[in-house]
Order: sequence, then C-alpha cells, then structure tokens
Amino acid sequence: MPHGLIAGEPGDTRTMPTYRDDVIVLRTHLLGESDKIVTLLGRQRGKIRAVAKGVRKTTSRFGARLEPFNQVDAMFYEGKSLDIIQQVESLGAHSEAIGKDYGKYTTAMVMVETADKLTDHDYQPAHYMLLLGGLRALAAGEHESSLIVDSYLLRALALAGWSPSLELCAVTGDAGDHSAFAVSLGGVVSDEVAPPGSPRLREGSKALLQALIEGDWPVAEASDAMTRSQVSGLIAAYTQYHLERHVKSLAHLDRTPTRAVS
Repeated sequence: MPHGLIAGEPGDTRTMPTYRDDVIVLRTHLLGESDKIVTLLGRQRGKIRAVAKGVRKTTSRFGARLEPFNQVDAMFYEGKSLDIIQQVESLGAHSEAIGKDYGKYTTAMVMVETADKLTDHDYQPAHYMLLLGGLRALAAGEHESSLIVDSYLLRALALAGWSPSLELCAVTGDAGDHSAFAVSLGGVVSDEVAPPGSPRLREGSKALLQALIEGDWPVAEASDAMTRSQVSGLIAAYTQYHLERHVKSLAHLDRTPTRAVS
C-alpha cells in the first residue's frame, strides 16, 4: 500500500475491492459541502470517476493534489457507480505552473476536455502518455502553447483513427500537390472533388501540419504567424467535426504567442 494521504473517511469499505493506478486529473465537480467528484484518466484503467471525500475542508492536506492537470498515484475503493479515492501521492504537480498563465490554462483545458471525450469508449494507453507529455511540456514552457495544443489535438485524433490526409486526396487517393482542405472529407482533396468554398492551404501550412503530427518542433517553431493562424483554425474545425460534440474550451483558447523556455 503506498504511503499516501487518506482521502477522507469513505465509510465501511472493508469488503470493497481496491485498485491502484497512475492518473491525470481531468476535471472536478463539487459534491455536498466538503466532497468532490473527480474525473481522471488512468494509465491502466482509462476513464475513472471517483469521489474524493473531505477534500474541500480547510484541514485537508491533499486537496491541491487533485486539481486538474496534475498527475497522481492513487488508490481507489471500487464502488457500484462511483469509486472512492482512498490515497493520493503526487507524481507531477502541473496545475500551479499552468494556472498562473491564462494562455497555458486555456490550452490545458482544451487538452483535458478532448482527452475526456476521446476516451469515453475507446481508451488506449497512448492517450494517457500523449496527454501527460503535453501537460508536462506546457507546464515547463518547452514550446509555445498554441503549438502544443495543435500538436496534441492532431495526435489525439490520429490515435482515434482520424489523422488528416496531407499527401493523397482524401476522396480519390490520388497523389498530387493538393491545396484544398475539406474538414468533412478527411484532409486535402483534389480540385475535382473539393466542395465549393474549401479553404486553400497557404505555402507552409501543409509542412506545419505534418510537423505538428510528427513532433518536429524546429519546423513547427520556424513557421510564420499567418501560417500558424490558418493551421490552428483548420485543426479546431477538424477536431469539432470528428468529435461530433462541441469542445467548449476551444472558444476560450488564448492564441497569444508565448515565449518558450530555452
């Protein structure tokens, strides 16, 4: 049993099975006067919804550990509808660094909301690692926030099977220097099948999209502001279309350039 901190008094749990997992806190909701319902993404279990008892009390010593964006090692009692958080150990306290910067905060909100939606029914351990890597990079200021979130969204969608076609026409499969991008059709398309009004990729936009998917940060960081703006808009539209549910936090995303830590 880990030497963590007991998350309140769960009541009679002597016959309840327990499990342990490394988790990322996605979101929290108030419950009663002193508790919270916490939605987490577990490395092994995927999506977990659990009650953290007593975390809002002034005497609670661990409430900050269960803030969104943090990575923790947690022990759970397995309940019928909601599990109960028994113990918590901090593995990565990202919430403080992210919460101090509005651009980082809005970026992180988009990432955890997207992870929440994508892992409802189809969880892969790669989802956990991708989100963790993005939050770590964001908290450390390794790259501009806008590049981190765009890279995360493209990679997360690729894990779900929705990677945009960037070289071949998404409809015909024909090779060519296609510049029309059709969100509803899955990426670049030839002029013959491009829907009316399809946006045309700027010079450099295709290279930026590929760099964001591959994590080629030198290429991504060398892109100009206009190219980034177009690509960010396309990625946002592509994300909303394929998730089929509105990502509310995208409306609050702060695209103000931030300087990465060198």
